[in-house]
This record gives sequence, C-alpha cells and structure tokens, in this order.
Amino acid sequence: MIGILLNDNAYEQDIRELLMAFYPGETFAHEEGAEVSFYVEGKVNEEGSRFSLRIGEDGVWEAAPKKEVFLFPQGPEEIKGEWEEFQKGLPVSLNYYDRTEAKSKIKRRLYFILYARTGKTLPWGTLTGIRPTKIALTRLEEGWSPEEISAYMRRTYLTSQEKIDLSIDIAERERSLLAPLNYEKGYSLYVGIPFCPTTCLYCSFTSYPIGKWAGRTGEYLKALFRELEYTAKRFQGRPLDTVYFGGGTPTSLSAEDLDQLLKKVRELFDTSQALEFTVEAGRPDSITREKLLTLKKHGVTRISINPQTMKQETLDIIGRRHTVEMVKEKFALARELGFDNINMDFIIGLPGETAEDTAMTMEEIKALGPDSITVHSLAIKRASRLNLLWEEYKDRTGKDIDAMAEISRKAAGEMGMEPYYLYRQKNIAGNFENVGYALPGKACIYNILIMEELQTIAACGAGTTTKLIFPSENRKERVENVKDADQYVERIEEMLERKEKMLAKWEK
Repeated sequence: MIGILLNDNAYEQDIRELLMAFYPGETFAHEEGAEVSFYVEGKVNEEGSRFSLRIGEDGVWEAAPKKEVFLFPQGPEEIKGEWEEFQKGLPVSLNYYDRTEAKSKIKRRLYFILYARTGKTLPWGTLTGIRPTKIALTRLEEGWSPEEISAYMRRTYLTSQEKIDLSIDIAERERSLLAPLNYEKGYSLYVGIPFCPTTCLYCSFTSYPIGKWAGRTGEYLKALFRELEYTAKRFQGRPLDTVYFGGGTPTSLSAEDLDQLLKKVRELFDTSQALEFTVEAGRPDSITREKLLTLKKHGVTRISINPQTMKQETLDIIGRRHTVEMVKEKFALARELGFDNINMDFIIGLPGETAEDTAMTMEEIKALGPDSITVHSLAIKRASRLNLLWEEYKDRTGKDIDAMAEISRKAAGEMGMEPYYLYRQKNIAGNFENVGYALPGKACIYNILIMEELQTIAACGAGTTTKLIFPSENRKERVENVKDADQYVERIEEMLERKEKMLAKWEK
C-alpha cells in the first residue's frame, strides 16, 4: 500500500495513476498512520505558484535523491532545468490553476522521484492515458509534422522514442483507414452480450456464466430487442459504418438465439453499406459449426477466436476451459466455412509465462495464419479474480513483458501484419500497451473508432456505453447502461429514457 497525502486533491488522480504505472497492483491510503510502504506528500502554496513533492519512508522524508544522480536517461534538453531543480530539492514552480501545464510538471517531478527511487524508467514516460495515439492523430490532423509531434511527446511526457515512433506510425495508418468515413453523419453499432462459458481469472468485463442463464436468455434478448428497436428508430437516416458484437462472448448464446438476434439487427438496421460486421467468437469452447453457419448466413464478415495463449498449463490456470487443440480445430472450421477475416487475441504476462512461452505461442499462430492479431499486456483489473488473488499470483505474473512484446511484434511482421491501433489500460504490466496488428485490408475499423473517439457509437445491452460526439461543440457525452443483466432486463425502459434525454440534445 502507498500513502498519498495532499493539501489539495486537484491532481490526486494524476499522481495516483503514475504511481500505479510504477507499482502495478498497489492500493492507496489517504491518511497518516496507515500501514504503507511509503508516503507521497504534495503541498501547493497559497499563491498556487509552488508545488512541493516528497516521499516519506520509515519517518524519513526526501524531496531530492538520497544519492546524487548525475544523468536523467529519458527526456530532451528542455527538461534539464526541471531535473536540476529536483536534484536540489526545490519545489516545482508553476501556475497551479493552469491544468495542462501544472499536470505535466507535477507528473514529471514525481517521475524523477520514482526513477531515483527505483532506477526504473517507463516506456511511455508520464503518459498514463489509455489513448496515446490520439495525441499523434490529433496533431497530424492539425498539420503538425512527425518531427514536431515527436519533440512534443518527448518534452511533455518523457516518452521513449520507440513508443513515440509507434504512436505516429499507427496514427498515420489510422488516418488513412478512416478517410472514407463521414464522422458527423455516420455511426457505429455495438451490441453487448454479457455471457461467457466461464469467467477468466483476469477478466473484469460485464460477464455472467451462460449456465446460470439456461432457459432465461430469452428474457435478455427481449429487453435487448426493445433497445435495438429504439436505437434503429433514433438513428434512422444516418449511415451505419460498422457493427460489432462483443461481451462477454456472443457465441455463448445458442445458435437459435444468435439467429434471432442477427435476424433482428438485419431487419432494423440498413447494414448494406457497413464496412464490417464483427462478432466475437472469443472462446473456442463456445463455437460450433451451427453457430458459425448462422453468423455466415447473416452476413458477419469478421470474427475473433481468442486463445490468449497456446500453453495448456496457462489456459488451465486462467480458467479458459478449452484446449490448445480446440483452438486449432475451431479456427480450421471457420476457414472451412469461408471466414476470411479472423482475428486472434493474446495476453502477454499471464501467470507463470516466460518469453519462451510467448515465442512458442507465436509459432503456433503463424502456422494457423490469422488475418489479424491483438496483443494485450496483462492488466490487473480491480474487479478481476486475479486482483483478488494477487498475493498468490504476483510473483509469477507480468515477467519479461518487454521481451514478450518484442517477440509478438516480430511475429506479426513475419506474418505480413502492420500495427493499426493501440490502447493502454490502468495497472498494465510493464507500463506497456495493447496493439492490434493486421494484414493489409483486414484492420478492424470499429477498434480504431472506439479508441480514438471520433464517431458516435450507439451501444445496446447490459454494461454498454453509448458515446455521442458533438462535432460542432468539440465535446463527447456518454450514456451508460446498468451492468447487471437482471437489472438491465427489469429497467430497460429506464435505460431508454436516459438515452432519450441525451439524444435529444445531440440531435439539436
């Protein structure tokens, strides 16, 4: 546990998120006397022109390194003065009420302190947001050159050159892929199916074991159909660019339920101009020939078959309840039935896994030949069983992430894939990222849209969030549905009333 003591909480979240990047899985206390590893204390003066930051451990407070550190290894010449002020133990000089400048300076000072304490740098520097490519994409749209973007990210966030180059590369590719879309008029549809065969160790998504809903899925579909009908009416006349079924695992539903649902979507929405229609068939143990034929019949163009790893021992640990051979069998079945855009998801840093295991997994995947892969760095989610059992797994989790990420990157390149989208999560192992790689023409447009928040996404189902873009006002609004599936069924009219209030504003 880490203590955070502030005389003003304006920047508490920024401080906490950077601490989480250095110390994944830690919890926080906000009062003295707690049993903590150390305290971080921050005090702003009355004028808001100075911010003092120091670390306390065993009753000893330090505002400067315990021993002289001559060189800061990450960052341009422009922040040299800040580094020297830190070495002297001087407070940060800033305008505390200028949110952008103050946040950057406070986070850089805390980064210096934690670097001096741990000897560790982070590949993304002080950047803790989940959408780093948005920084590059926004500035490309504004006419910045790649060189100007690079200098800005180095100076502001102390980001490594490798990650800056990755961000710019992906942003340029995203810009090209999204060029045909009409952001202002068009929209995407997300349909949430909150059921899975079982709940995985690392999962924190809205998901319920499908067995507990045996004989009752019709109740959920009835409520979902009501929301889909409302949504189709409200968005009538707007071009539908992408459709995405996620969850949970949509293919946890029976073939009959899937048929009803897909038929309903086809009846309500004009999908004729949609760039893609994705259904996550993520768990191989949820896939059958009949279900795949149902997806094919209704025009699904892209599916995901997600092993997460090809090491059987790890699959057993994380509760996947399927075998490596089943992954191969279901992938071959999908190819046999004509699916020519198949994604596979993987997680690096799972309990007990080594870089050698990642290399083995990637060799198995190369033999299958998917059209895209998404490589996730393990994130310790607060609501996951992994977090609850952290003491049991922490010494076996998140090891060699940098080597694993490099192995995955090289494997994707050897398969002819290029990175096309990227996002990060809180408490992500090694302060790394999740990267989607795809063959030419096989990138998932929806993935880019949801990450870059460039287009309105109408979401239906338990635990989903509708995101409305107000282009003329340069703002975004979110409308969230309740997460609990039973509550969703009971309160569907309330969900629609909540949406109506925001959509009425959006349409003006």
